[in-house]
Amino acid sequence: MKIIKYNYRFCILIVFIGIFNCSSDESTEKTTPLFGVKVLGGSLNDSAQAITSTIDGGYAVLGFSQSDDGDVTSKQNKTFDYWLLKFDSNNALSWQKTYGGSGDDRGNDIIQTNDNGYIIFGQSSSSDGNITNNAGSLDFWLSKIDSSGNIIWNNSFGFSGVDNGISLIETKDNGYLLTGVLDVTASGGEGNSKFSTSKRHAGGDYWAIKLNSNGDKQWSKFYGGTFTDTPNDVIQTTDNGYLIIGSSDSNDVDISDNKGSYDMWIIKISETGNLLWEKSFGGSEIDEAYNITSTNDGNYLIVGNTRSSDNDVSFNNGAADLWMIKISETGNMLWEKTLGGNNFDSGSAVSKTQDGGFILSGNSRSLNGNLIENKSQNDAWLIKIDANANIEWQKTIGGTEIDFANDITQLNDGTYVAVGETSSSNEDITENKGFADLLIITINE
Repeated sequence: MKIIKYNYRFCILIVFIGIFNCSSDESTEKTTPLFGVKVLGGSLNDSAQAITSTIDGGYAVLGFSQSDDGDVTSKQNKTFDYWLLKFDSNNALSWQKTYGGSGDDRGNDIIQTNDNGYIIFGQSSSSDGNITNNAGSLDFWLSKIDSSGNIIWNNSFGFSGVDNGISLIETKDNGYLLTGVLDVTASGGEGNSKFSTSKRHAGGDYWAIKLNSNGDKQWSKFYGGTFTDTPNDVIQTTDNGYLIIGSSDSNDVDISDNKGSYDMWIIKISETGNLLWEKSFGGSEIDEAYNITSTNDGNYLIVGNTRSSDNDVSFNNGAADLWMIKISETGNMLWEKTLGGNNFDSGSAVSKTQDGGFILSGNSRSLNGNLIENKSQNDAWLIKIDANANIEWQKTIGGTEIDFANDITQLNDGTYVAVGETSSSNEDITENKGFADLLIITINE
């Protein structure tokens, strides 16, 4: 899953690019493979937030669309709706659908379920259309759909405030764990399965909701302090517990060791949601975790960004860098590494690759350090690393406007597919259909 950026200019893009040579200070870096790009969208804002590879060798992309024209064929209004697109193994669009109501509905994460259907998840302010209930400003909203995109069931969770659904996984018992932000202040302290009147928490907290296979809530709990705590991803551990990662600028209640400003904050919870341990990583500036994956040696790799150059961060190229940390199953840092240049660079997602390495997506404004090319503004940044985080190849893709890569995966045939959004219409981006378009980048080694 996925970075939640409130940049409301969006659209869909897939572009075809040639072969490039990339240089770096890493001796393992190889020739950049063949890239392809395509744009999809309408006259307003469209974005891809998440991708999942599918059992049939293709992939499904979830985001949101404001457009009701162009490539968006199933919308009835100009408010934001979830936008789901299914592609086959030949990168051809099989079908697309939008879901939502008359309010603001934005899809943030997608998984393919064990029965070949999907769960789509995000946030909603609607109480009509496909959404039957809304408790406040924004609620978690998820929908179980079949392999053709038809809704089987859906559910909403939230209180009177802004409750943002961000990431989900299917659990080993065929249920689901949802994570996102609970507006604790607006909920009056509600949000735990067993209501507590404790007022120590405030603002936004990590909120985890466990569902069974039918979408019914089994338990929910929130974690954090009195400031801003934002979870961005979750993974189930070998002991059936969970690691939830994100950022926090709190230094009280559940957070014991804030390093300064926002830190990467990682919590381990049990199968029933009890907090087992928590760790903060970072320096005196802003540090954020966006995505986590397991490694082949039983540990975990976390990707995000850092503006720090002290404490846990050994080096900073300038402004913000993509920051990787590898932790053990007990939360001890094994190593950390920054990638970037003298401008703002960030990692958004990481996925294991078939050769034992990792593929990363991110965004960059730099033209030095680890970067050798920038088209202007933010470019999508794709990086292939080995198991020790040495760069094997990298590529920035974009135009002279803002371009993001939000998520990435590897398909069964070895192809990498990254998704995001673009506002450009030049350089690598051949057209723009509106304010922003959904971007899909294919990479073949």
